[in-house]
Amino acid sequence: MPASGQSSSVPPGLPDLPVLDALPAVLTALAEHGSAILVAPPGAGKTTLAPLVLRREPWLADQRIVMLEPRRLATRAAAQRMASLLGERVGDTVGYQTRDERHIGPDTRIEVVTEGVLTRRLQHDPTLEGYGLVIFDEVHERNLPTDVGLALLLDARATLRPDLRVLAMSATPDTKGLLKVLGADTPVASSDGRMHPVDVVWAPMGKQDRVPEATAALVQRALREQPGDVLVFLPGIGEIRRVQQLLLGSLPERVDVHPLAGALSLAEQDLALAPSPAGRRRVVLSTDIAESSLTVDGVRVVVDAGLARVPRFDQRTGMSRLTTVSTSRASADQRAGRAGRTEPGAAYRLWSKLEHGTRRAHLEPEITQVDLAGLALELAAWGTPVEALRWADAPPPRTLQAANELLVRLGALTDDGRPTDRGRRMLALPLHPRLARMVAGAEPADGSLACIVAALLDERDVFRGRPDELPADLSLRVAVVCGQFHDRADSRDVRRVRDRAADVARRAQLRFDLDEVRAHRCGVVLALAYPDRVAVRRNQPGQFQLRSGSSAWTPPTDPLAQERFVVAADLDGKRDNARIRIGAALDVSEVIDSLADQIERRETLVWDKQRDDLVQRSETRLGGMLLDEQVRAAQPDEATTAALVERVRATRLAALRWPERAMLLRARVAFLRLHGGRDEWPD
Repeated sequence: MPASGQSSSVPPGLPDLPVLDALPAVLTALAEHGSAILVAPPGAGKTTLAPLVLRREPWLADQRIVMLEPRRLATRAAAQRMASLLGERVGDTVGYQTRDERHIGPDTRIEVVTEGVLTRRLQHDPTLEGYGLVIFDEVHERNLPTDVGLALLLDARATLRPDLRVLAMSATPDTKGLLKVLGADTPVASSDGRMHPVDVVWAPMGKQDRVPEATAALVQRALREQPGDVLVFLPGIGEIRRVQQLLLGSLPERVDVHPLAGALSLAEQDLALAPSPAGRRRVVLSTDIAESSLTVDGVRVVVDAGLARVPRFDQRTGMSRLTTVSTSRASADQRAGRAGRTEPGAAYRLWSKLEHGTRRAHLEPEITQVDLAGLALELAAWGTPVEALRWADAPPPRTLQAANELLVRLGALTDDGRPTDRGRRMLALPLHPRLARMVAGAEPADGSLACIVAALLDERDVFRGRPDELPADLSLRVAVVCGQFHDRADSRDVRRVRDRAADVARRAQLRFDLDEVRAHRCGVVLALAYPDRVAVRRNQPGQFQLRSGSSAWTPPTDPLAQERFVVAADLDGKRDNARIRIGAALDVSEVIDSLADQIERRETLVWDKQRDDLVQRSETRLGGMLLDEQVRAAQPDEATTAALVERVRATRLAALRWPERAMLLRARVAFLRLHGGRDEWPD
C-alpha cells in the first residue's frame, strides 16, 4: 500500500491518498524547524491522514495533537472519519469539541476542535500543557478566529512553549501571508493530488431570474445531462429550503434530495453525507461547508449558484452579520474540484465566463471586514499589545479603536484598556460582547429572557416573510420561543433558538426556564446590550430620535409605533432616518434603572415665565435625551437668594412687585436725577 516516498513512520492500513507523498517532508520540517506549511488540493487526504501519521512522531511523546476546523460540521466529520480509519469510536484515539458538543476521552490523542475552542484554551492555559502540535486546517479561509488563535499561539510559543509545533494546511493558502507570520524560513510541502478533469458549463441567470428557481432548473438539467450524484452550492439555509421545495415532486423517482448546512440536525447532516444506496442518485443542497475540509462521497456533478454568506460589520446591529456576496475565483475552483474527486465530472455555474474573470481572486480576510469587539476583548484579556503580535493582516486601527470604545461603554474594559470582572465573565460566553454584556448583566429574574434574546439576535429570525412586512417588536418573537403562539414562525428555527438559549444559560451558570420568562421586559435586557440605541418617540407615531441624535422609524401601524421609549437592536443602516427592524419597548423608569450608571440628573433654578416666579427644575437625561422633568417651587436657601438677586438686576428692578405709590416715587426721583444732577439724586 505505501505510496512512493512514504516514510517508514507512516502507519500501515491507511488509504493510499496523494498527501502521503508529502508527509515525509512535513515530518522533517516539524522535527527540525518546529513549523511547516502543507499545501494539498481537496481530496488529497490532508485533514484525515496528516494527524494520524503525526501522532506517532517521537518528539510528540505522550502529548496530544489539536487540529482546528473552520466549521462544526467539518469538525465532527473529520473526527468520525479518522476514528473509522482506526476502527474505533469517536472519543477513543480521536475526539472532537465544538461550541455545542464534546466527545473527548482520557485516551484521546487527536482532538479536532472548532476555531474558537483553541482561543478559550489559550486564555485558560497559555502554555497549552499536554499538547505538542497545533494544526490549523483550511487556513486559506482566513476566518477571524483562526487569525486570533494563531497570533495568540505564536505569542505563547515565543515566550512560554518554544517546543510547541505548528502546522498550517490548505488547498489554496496565502503562502506569503503564512510565511510572514510563521517565519520566512518555514518549510512548505506540497501534494499534487489526483484530480480528474472537470468540464465547466456556464449557465448565467437572466436579469429577472431568482437564485432558487434558476438553481432548481439547472439541477434538473444537470441530472438529465450527467450521471452520478449532484452537489449544489447555495448561500444559506433559506435558499436551500426553497430549492428543496422546488425540486420535490419534479425529479425522477430514484433521485433523493438532502439538505446540508450547519443549522440542520446531526441526523440530517449524516443523511446528506451518507453515500447513495445502490440504484439511486441524490442531490445534496449545501452551503459552503462542503467547499473544503468535508467530503461528500459519490459526487460527480457540481451546481454552483456562485454565492456565499460571509460576515461583515453591520451598522444596523453594531455587530458582524452574514452578508451574501459573490464567491471568489479560488472558491469557485474549490467547489468545482468536488466533481473530479474519483472520476471525470462536470461543474455547472450560474454565471458567465466573462463575469468569472471579473471576480476577486480571493475574498478579503475577515479581520479587515468585521466588527472587532470580540477580538479587542480577547486581546485585552491576553495582555500583549496588538502591535507586538504577528498578523498576516493586522486589525485596522480605526475599527479596533471603535471596538475598544464600545467595550468601555459596556463596562467590559476600564478607561485604560484593562478587562473588568464583568469583561472576563463576558469573555467566557460564546456571544458578541454586546449580547454577552446583556446575559452577564441581567437581573437573575431576567436571566432566561436575556439568553433567549441573545439567541434570537445571534441566530436567524424565527418569523418568516419579507423583512419590511414583519413586526419590529422583539417581545413577539420571545413569546413564540416560549410557546405562547406560533404565527409566522418556523418550528425548526424555534427549536434551534431554544437550544442555543439553553446552552448560553448553561455557560453563564443561569437557571433556564421558559415558564418564567417575562417577555414584556425585553427592552430592559436589550438596553444592556444596546445602550447607544435607546430612542424616544417624537410627536408622530413611529417617529423616534435615537440617543445619538439621529432619526429612526417604524410604520405607524407597528406595535412599537405608540411607545414613548424603545431600544433598537436592528436598524436598516440608513444614516439619516433608519428603519427599526427589531426593537423593544421600555418605560422611563426602566430606562433609568437599566442605564443607571449613564443617567445624568441636573438641578437648575430658572425663571418660569408662566408662573412669573423662580422655580426648581429637575431633569433626568440620557445623553441629549430628556427622560423626565419635574418643576417645583424654589426652596429658600443661598442659591435661591442669589438667583432672585440676579433676576432683579437683570430686569432692572422690574421683577420686584412695586406698589403704585412706590412707582410714582421712583418716577419723581428719576426726573430729578435727569434734570437736577446725577450727583445729588440716586439711580
